[in-house]
Amino acid sequence: MSFRGEESGSEDGRGDLRKPFLHTGSWYRMGMGSRQSSLMASSASVIRDSSISVVLCTLIVALGPIQFGFTGGYSSPTQDDIIADLGLTLSEFSIFGSLSNVGAMVGAIASGQIAEYIGRKGSLMIASIPNIIGWLAISFAKDSSFLYMGRLLEGFGVGVISYTVPVYIAEISPQNLRGALGSLSVTIGILLAYLLGMFVHWRLLAVIGILPCTILIPALFFIPESPRWLAKMGMMEDFEASLQVLRGFDADITVEVNEIKRSVASSTRRTAIRFSQLKQKRYKLPLMIGIGLLVLQQLSGINGILFYASNIFKAAGLTNGNLATCGLGAIQVVATGVTTWLLDRAGRRILLIISTIGMTLSLLLVSVAFFLEGAFSEESHSYYVLSILSLVGLVAYVIAFSLGVGAIPWIIMSEILPVNIKSLAGSVATLANWLTSFVITMTANLLLNWSTGGTFTIYTVVSSLTVLFVIIWVPETKGRTLEEIQWSFR
Repeated sequence: MSFRGEESGSEDGRGDLRKPFLHTGSWYRMGMGSRQSSLMASSASVIRDSSISVVLCTLIVALGPIQFGFTGGYSSPTQDDIIADLGLTLSEFSIFGSLSNVGAMVGAIASGQIAEYIGRKGSLMIASIPNIIGWLAISFAKDSSFLYMGRLLEGFGVGVISYTVPVYIAEISPQNLRGALGSLSVTIGILLAYLLGMFVHWRLLAVIGILPCTILIPALFFIPESPRWLAKMGMMEDFEASLQVLRGFDADITVEVNEIKRSVASSTRRTAIRFSQLKQKRYKLPLMIGIGLLVLQQLSGINGILFYASNIFKAAGLTNGNLATCGLGAIQVVATGVTTWLLDRAGRRILLIISTIGMTLSLLLVSVAFFLEGAFSEESHSYYVLSILSLVGLVAYVIAFSLGVGAIPWIIMSEILPVNIKSLAGSVATLANWLTSFVITMTANLLLNWSTGGTFTIYTVVSSLTVLFVIIWVPETKGRTLEEIQWSFR
């Protein structure tokens, strides 16, 4: 479909643009004449009649967050078996659990530039390869060295995925669906790891971990690239074709094309952004909000709790910690589903406020219950009641986390960062998240051995600070285009 309307600015600054290192192609464009494309073109013509929906694209890239969650949930049901089979100490297993965060930090540093130069689809393909190799290394591990190498490789892939997927979904989604589609969570992956970990050996579980990325790589060839990235790279024909496919072949995309072109033209008139320029208000405030939300998300202790959930449940008095952990994962999925339904109705900000208040109260209950347990014998009725209260608090915490803090910080980060700093600022925000996650994961087991009540008290204080941060700084982005959100910071 030819572009109708405002052409001014579409070519402004194009001479300074660097062409992408890799472009995966736009099979859905009309007029593919090459023989190599004939087979794909015939397949595409069938799909083109009914149009590619944003929902279909989102479901495909959702394999990335599923891989993300599976990586995070893997260490909880496998801890005892891995320690026994490979003769690891608790500290060595804590290193294994936290090394995915180290790899993710490296992936976070590279994620913005990878997504910038080879596109959102290309970066997801790149991220899938180390994930597959990493799971194979873990499945064949005979000692800690292969175990650690595999965990690092997994982490690198997850670090790239954690930045690229929310950005891609935000860039392809219409404003009235962006929240619901962008709230695709890692919770399904976590639940799968918990559930399968109850029935299969840890080596087989690692082999199963290969599946999401193995399916994702070929599936990426059947969805369009981000239209905003194509526009930024100067590929205007591909940009319009991609947007038309995403909105439907009968939709009038003139207004949206004009808006994206104006935004991209404005950003590309400036030279490359340097770290020193991030101090400008238009960049500093959205970057501070993005980093703040992603850091506070991890400081609340969620990864430490989920990674070592089985042991926490055993400390609370349950004999079958793995079964309780699986139930916790199921509750997470349901709560995230509720969030998906509410995001574009209630809004991001109000859900974050409710979520953080709920987390604070739940963590306070857990910490008090664990402190008081020490004053009673394990056979007493009071100890039993306190154990139930600590379990209720843990479940309430996970529900509250899943209702807002779990998914919304990633959505807001992808929405508020201006297009010309998204690769740099997005990498910084993602790195901050994974660095904090590494610290939490590395210290959680040790802190829990020191004092379970004290550990949850620390997390309670952080959650209360998160409530204040959201109330003071976080804007509402519901129902606004990406360009409107970014202009509001000027």
